[in-house]
Amino acid sequence: MTVKSLKQGLLLLAAATLLTTACNGKPVNPDKPSGSLSFDPAAVSVSCEAWEGEVAVTADCDWGVIVADKEWCSVFPSGGISGTTKLKLTIKENPGDKDRTTVLTFRYGSATKELGVTQALNPAAVKPPVDPTIRVPEGYDLDWNDEFDLPDGSMPDMANWRFESKPAGWVNNERQTYVPGARNGVKTAFVEGGALNIRAVRDGSDVISARMYSKKSWTYGYMEASIKLPKGKGTWPAFWMMPDDFSRGWPGCGEIDIMEEVGYHPNYTSSSIHCKKYYHAIGTQKTHEQYTAGAEDDFHVYALEWTPDALMFYVDGKMHFTYANDKTGSDDTWPFDKNFYIILNLAWGGDWGGSQGVDENALPCTMQVDYVRVFKKK
Repeated sequence: MTVKSLKQGLLLLAAATLLTTACNGKPVNPDKPSGSLSFDPAAVSVSCEAWEGEVAVTADCDWGVIVADKEWCSVFPSGGISGTTKLKLTIKENPGDKDRTTVLTFRYGSATKELGVTQALNPAAVKPPVDPTIRVPEGYDLDWNDEFDLPDGSMPDMANWRFESKPAGWVNNERQTYVPGARNGVKTAFVEGGALNIRAVRDGSDVISARMYSKKSWTYGYMEASIKLPKGKGTWPAFWMMPDDFSRGWPGCGEIDIMEEVGYHPNYTSSSIHCKKYYHAIGTQKTHEQYTAGAEDDFHVYALEWTPDALMFYVDGKMHFTYANDKTGSDDTWPFDKNFYIILNLAWGGDWGGSQGVDENALPCTMQVDYVRVFKKK
């Protein structure tokens, strides 16, 4: 036998001895576990919140423990000796919408034993089941929506919206005063027939209306609303978006107009973007107008698909206008990489809506919104 072969034989003999030696050093049958180990509690189950606790480990020999998922669960110490050891167990908060589990594996002598750890899901992360009647664009999940399924006469759900309050002439020389849903008992925003009604109506010598902002905002997504437009010269309904960050002012901050229409040009709906380089006051705005048959008689779906590469605008599922990111990295042409919120409003008159006069007999007039939905990429 060579020296090399002799050394290999001794190593194999030593390994076999370790595998067949109990905690107390006596030989054992390798088919039967050696030593004993128990823990209290026998399993751990906690809420979604961060948690620290102890597991009492009792053994008659040395032992070690490993954690299957160390990202959110940890132990200290990683082992112990004969007797009872207090094992500190630390669990991080569960931010997810599903329960999660892991296993602590204890090794002692020639045996192993497992302790299961379960942490409950975070209720705040659980999204309500999607109504099967809601069409979800391919590659997206529903992130936020308002279906306006409230009793007739109700205000819209103010957990989702906030109102603007501004006098006539505040922007674009518009004639309406924006009030928070009603003034002097005269309503400007209310639910009826499962739809939001935004109404421009005379209140004394004033015309009052509503302008609503979503409380939530988004960077990228698929935003859509089903809308029936008002009739009459002087109306100027809009479904559009503005950014949370207004530090650059307008138009440098950016603006996304998903749908606008003016009453003197009925059923012609337009989509536009505004930024420092492209906006209407200098005649460079990027926009597209098209005839939408029946826009003032029936509900139509107006949508924006917003990605890092482009803004794409749709009417009833058909894309009619695209504004591409020029990839220069300049806010002057692409300020669309930050959070924007949704705006619904009905203006009366103004630089565009009133450019061919207004028909006072058209009041009151109403913009109806069946739903507003926002989808995010999976």
